Amino acid sequence: MAITDELESLRIQTLEAISAAASSGDLDQVRVAVLGKSGTLTAYLRGMGQLPKEERASVGKTVNDVRKIVEEALSSRKAELDAAELAAAIDAAAVDVTLPGRSQQMGTRHLINRITDEVCEIFLGLGYSVAYGPEVETDYYNFTALNAPQDHPSRSMQDTFYVLDRSGDASAVKGESDVLLRTQTSGVQVHVMEQQKPPIYIVAPGKVYRRDVADPSHLPQFTQIEGLVVDRGITFGDLKGTLDYFCKQMFGEERKTRFRAHYFPFTEPSAEVDVSCGICHGEGCRMCKGTGWLEILGCGMVDPNVLEMSGIDPEEYSGFAFGVGVERVACLKYNVPDLRMLLEGDMRFLRQF
Repeated sequence: MAITDELESLRIQTLEAISAAASSGDLDQVRVAVLGKSGTLTAYLRGMGQLPKEERASVGKTVNDVRKIVEEALSSRKAELDAAELAAAIDAAAVDVTLPGRSQQMGTRHLINRITDEVCEIFLGLGYSVAYGPEVETDYYNFTALNAPQDHPSRSMQDTFYVLDRSGDASAVKGESDVLLRTQTSGVQVHVMEQQKPPIYIVAPGKVYRRDVADPSHLPQFTQIEGLVVDRGITFGDLKGTLDYFCKQMFGEERKTRFRAHYFPFTEPSAEVDVSCGICHGEGCRMCKGTGWLEILGCGMVDPNVLEMSGIDPEEYSGFAFGVGVERVACLKYNVPDLRMLLEGDMRFLRQF
């Protein structure tokens, strides 16, 4: 077969392939197969030097003509495919305006903040006020003014994070720095007693920090609410009545409370308060470990040394104090088995409350 006949056959086949291309990708494959570096038409141009001189002009003209026809066909078909693909993309992205719109989901307060507000509301109803203090506290207000001097063994129970001095001196660590992240909001009570004369009825909510490993019942950072009452004639009976009322308001009128003797350096006498289990109603279950009771908070009568260090005469005034962890209250109220679940940010869990 003559070369010109081969070129004519190649032209026909190429035009048929161009017309049959269903997408820009298919069309590009045809272009590369014919006009690419190793394409069939390009091979003819590379073989021109091997042809007799008398045939070169004729074959060269035929190759150029076929190339021109193929390029025009490619260009025309590409425009058609581009238009079709654009139309398909527009149709696929079209919005059906007759469909109902998607409503924006409304957010809510986090359970920890909600329980904090709920506890504060209960005590506001009793005539208390809410007091706040710094999260970065001095050793004096966090320990010493609460009857826990440097050598007191109770400090090891509430080890915390000490803060470097402004120069960044690494020697400013425990025992050498007097600035720390507070382990309790009890320091707020000292600030209030120094600035306000009795009678004092306050609750002090806020974040506190301890060097605890996170587990189902402990967190290195949690929210605590401390309560303080200082007035004439305050007795342990006032403390018991107040906390019994709080537990019934928070967990339900049917819940019972009990007080167990305990030790705190800033109260004397001191007690731990338990609330009856809401799942088994005191019969004993896995939640309460078979005891029928759940520990809720610590409390006691304010130690006379604490009153005296804050400038209040313990012979004239007495008082009580208590501290409750908000996360623990939330878990006990809603039967959440792990404190860490409150901080994981899982919206499936948080939307339940």
